[in-house]
Amino acid sequence: MSSPTDPRQTAGCLKVSSKSSPASVAGAIAGMIKDGVFVEIQAVGAGAVNQAVKAIAISRGFLSPIGIELVCAPSFADIVIDGEYRTAIRFSVEPRYSHGVPIDESLQSASRSTAD
Repeated sequence: MSSPTDPRQTAGCLKVSSKSSPASVAGAIAGMIKDGVFVEIQAVGAGAVNQAVKAIAISRGFLSPIGIELVCAPSFADIVIDGEYRTAIRFSVEPRYSHGVPIDESLQSASRSTAD
């Protein structure tokens, strides 16, 4: 997670179920990453993990044409659902910029060079 002085924003978890639409989750991931928000995705069960992984793969397709690659780190999380302890898989999704600069800064420098 980011430190208090880190300008990146953090968000709550996107909770994905086996019935979640991977395309819809992918759109949410891409939108949050474009806004500079790091995403955490939480899934409980094989079907939910499957949908989450598909959503991450689809969101890579949305973001890579604009120079943003995604880095994903899976981890376990112990959670309580209806009074029962369950183990969730949590995916931390962060951007890696192909040009080493966040998209906003690269767009600003591109617009400056065309204005000259």
